[in-house]
Amino acid sequence: QVQLVESGGGLVQAGGSLRLSCLASGSIFSTYNMGWYRQAPGKQRELVADTASGGRTNYADSVKGRFTISRDNAKNTVFLQLNSLKPEDTAVYYCRAVRGISGYWGRGTQVTVSS
Repeated sequence: QVQLVESGGGLVQAGGSLRLSCLASGSIFSTYNMGWYRQAPGKQRELVADTASGGRTNYADSVKGRFTISRDNAKNTVFLQLNSLKPEDTAVYYCRAVRGISGYWGRGTQVTVSS
């Protein structure tokens, strides 16, 4: 069992930056693939970025070059650095942990980008 708690969301102007954090507890963090997803009002939840236990990273085309995912296994934390934010980045951002057939979600943190 893994518990995930996101933090770092907020209100920011277009062009600004935020850093999201997801603290994991309850299992061996380094063995999990970790990801950030987002869901805007009226839209489906979508993958933003993920990082495998071995360190490989993957990004949605819409955030490439602007967002960076990283993890600190010693601190059981995965980060998402959001730069050059746009109003269309407004959404609830969720952290996800996956290992084999087991997957866990956090409760999310709101990111709002004003124009």
